[in-house]
Amino acid sequence: MNLRELVSALNDFASPALAESWDNVGLLVEPSPPHTVNTLFLTNDLTEEVMEEAVQKKADLVLSYHPPIFRPLKRVTWKTWKERLVVRALENRIGIYSPHTAYDAIPHGVNNWLTKGLGACTSVPLHPSTAPSSPAEGTHRVEFCADAEHLDAVLSKIKDIPEISCLTTLPARVEGEEQTRVSLNCSQKALLEVVALLSQNRHLHHKTEILLLQKPLLPHTGMGRLCTLSEPVSLSDIIERIKGHLQLPHVRVAVGAGRTLESPVKKAALCAGSGSSVLKGTEADLYLTGEMSHHDVLDAVANGISVILCEHSNTERGFLSELRDALAIHLQNKINIIVSEKDRDPLQVA
Repeated sequence: MNLRELVSALNDFASPALAESWDNVGLLVEPSPPHTVNTLFLTNDLTEEVMEEAVQKKADLVLSYHPPIFRPLKRVTWKTWKERLVVRALENRIGIYSPHTAYDAIPHGVNNWLTKGLGACTSVPLHPSTAPSSPAEGTHRVEFCADAEHLDAVLSKIKDIPEISCLTTLPARVEGEEQTRVSLNCSQKALLEVVALLSQNRHLHHKTEILLLQKPLLPHTGMGRLCTLSEPVSLSDIIERIKGHLQLPHVRVAVGAGRTLESPVKKAALCAGSGSSVLKGTEADLYLTGEMSHHDVLDAVANGISVILCEHSNTERGFLSELRDALAIHLQNKINIIVSEKDRDPLQVA
């Protein structure tokens, strides 16, 4: 499969536009074209050990959930491990693609997989995603009516204002008079100039309507999940379920104030990876994530919310097997897809 064709298919599976604004997603390293992909190699973290595994297994493209290139590289040498990843990738004609938070947001992504560790439940995103694109341009729509005497002069001045789009005029009848209905979209900055212009004419200003344009929310899409269990389950039972789902012998637990290991859990808020910013302020019986700061854990416990921490990538890595099967279907079994055997969380209990 041609690399560009494959990247297009991967972007269709999870649009990079769904990723957080601070993230670095998509194709990060591209061998010189044309580049054919016969083997797609999946990993949660692209370490040097994992890269050597990809080379040995003759991978043509590595899909690394976490972007190995996050901050800009000023040089590509043999000095640092991330630079060496790029060198090794290009030497062996291996592309690198990263979806990261785009996979967090999609309904069939990492957070949806993590909810399965709770047992039977329904879930909704904690922070719903908005449609990446929509027909409307600008942040506001301004509508007003003008008579023939003022119309041309006002339109002439409006067209000189930057960041105006979708300017339309339609005949209208207002209070028995023939007028023209003007509609335009504009940015927040342009809105101030439009309002200042219209306020110079009392009749125009009086007939002005301003609408805030918002992109529609996408169903079942967004960061984090708030899960409502079908039946309340004790915290101790939830702990065992999570350990089984993530295949972990141990997790870290903080019991909420006034609660015990036998207290029932009905609502659980979760976020794969580092979930403090996503979970903060959510009302729930339990927070489930990979890692949180000490003080965020203290805040949750003080509010009677128990916390389960599993280490960052342990809440993500298990998704790769499910991803392999989903991508095989999405790509119509056109390429070989394998999951890294060397990829693992850097932390362990000693």
